[in-house]
Amino acid sequence: MTTEIATLNSGNFAEMAQAMGMGADMNKGPAKSSTLPRLRIWNQPTMGQVEVKGKLKNMEVVPAGMYRLQMPDESFIYAESVDIRVFVQRFMYKRYNSEEKSYVKTLMSEDLNGDLKDNTGGFNCGKPAGYIEDFKSLPDATKDLIKQIKRVRVLLGEVKLNNAVDSEGNEVNVDVCPFIWEIDNRDAFKTMGEPFTQLGRQKRLPVQHWIKCGSEEHSLPTGASFFLPTQSLDQTNTIELSEDDQTTFSNFIEWIGNYNQYIVNTYNDSAGKKVSDEDALLVDEFIGVDDDEE
Repeated sequence: MTTEIATLNSGNFAEMAQAMGMGADMNKGPAKSSTLPRLRIWNQPTMGQVEVKGKLKNMEVVPAGMYRLQMPDESFIYAESVDIRVFVQRFMYKRYNSEEKSYVKTLMSEDLNGDLKDNTGGFNCGKPAGYIEDFKSLPDATKDLIKQIKRVRVLLGEVKLNNAVDSEGNEVNVDVCPFIWEIDNRDAFKTMGEPFTQLGRQKRLPVQHWIKCGSEEHSLPTGASFFLPTQSLDQTNTIELSEDDQTTFSNFIEWIGNYNQYIVNTYNDSAGKKVSDEDALLVDEFIGVDDDEE
């Protein structure tokens, strides 16, 4: 594990690019609850009560396909488009456990090239290590498990919400604020990696530019629809780094460190429990053998 650095230096591209998690995209060919506001695209319309001719009626107050920022107090802010300035990028795996209604998550890493500890005492949320040459030959249970596991591009930075509204559709003024965005859709994962590939070729850091993000509707065979992000890298303006940026960057690095320590702790607790359960089973087997012999 490399030692994290927490000093912004636009003059040292290679060092900063690694710290900000750009390596996975630069290497491509040409071709516990968070206190950070959580950004995502919300695929369902938000309903609310609107007074019509003196009567309250349930109506759509925020359409589907809006960006939604979930604040630490559990309130929501919506916007048709957002501008993001990414300070740090990381990668992880996650899987939704439908039985326990919770997520299995791994450590956040600079890439997905190695095995990552998860919060159940395993690795990669159950995904087998290494490259799988023949997926079809795997047992059905293993194939089903792998299909549930998502690779995640995690972006941490600052966001500007354009024409923001609250959950009732009322306009709100929102300052630039920090965010975390876990991008687990396969197409969105690729789309939001393109600015980093582009910046890497130009030896520029993501924190020096805003990325303008919208959403685009896609149809499903069932007739339903979902939304994916669109992105446009603003290269017309280069942001000069400030002391405040240094503090913000350090805070994000610290947040990732705390998150990873939490995963390591839960990994150790869960792995220890598994060992204890296995030891107990082994003891039971020995006791059973002794009883049979007697």
